[in-house]
Amino acid sequence: MARADRQAAVAEIVELFNDADGAVLTDYRGLTVKELQDLRRSLGGDANYAVVKNTLAKIAANQAGISGFDDLLVGPTAIAFINGDVVEAAKGLRDFAKANPALIIKGGVLDGDILDAKEVAKLADLESREVLLGKLAGAMLASLSQAVYLLNAPLAQAARLAGALEAKATEDPSILAGGAGTPAAASTDEEAPAAADEAPQEASAEDAAEETPAAGAETTEA
Repeated sequence: MARADRQAAVAEIVELFNDADGAVLTDYRGLTVKELQDLRRSLGGDANYAVVKNTLAKIAANQAGISGFDDLLVGPTAIAFINGDVVEAAKGLRDFAKANPALIIKGGVLDGDILDAKEVAKLADLESREVLLGKLAGAMLASLSQAVYLLNAPLAQAARLAGALEAKATEDPSILAGGAGTPAAASTDEEAPAAADEAPQEASAEDAAEETPAAGAETTEA
């Protein structure tokens, strides 16, 4: 391969790595051309399944910032560059491998982390994005319903309290005036204030005359 062609091929693989949400490496040895075409069709638009040279893939992975990839690049390699739901693409590859044992999943990369074959299998066992989103939406609706119930419960209690107050006010209007019902009559057993508490009367004129000497009286000495 000419140097220019080699550089172009590496640049193309780097772009595939950078644009992909994940990638799964496979050994396609033993698959026919028709089976490879069937595999590409089964993946649909979620993945770009490309046969690569290991040496070029190693260079491209390093340029894309992916490390620890070299051990997977052994033997004939085809990479499924996944654009979209990584779980669904992993399921498609797993199901195709079950029907066509010649396809061997070697590992993959997701969010910059290297996955071995077992981890890719676990990824394929996960629920799809649509199912997870549906469950999340259901959980959110359940939480919202619970929140509405908690908000409405005090309001209902307040409405019942207001109804009871209204019924009570109908029977006894004094409640609305701030009273606590019709006051009881004052007791008749209370005694009048004692006479000692009354104001003192003025002294009589005779008392005053006895205490005060006449104006014209002379004072005699003993």
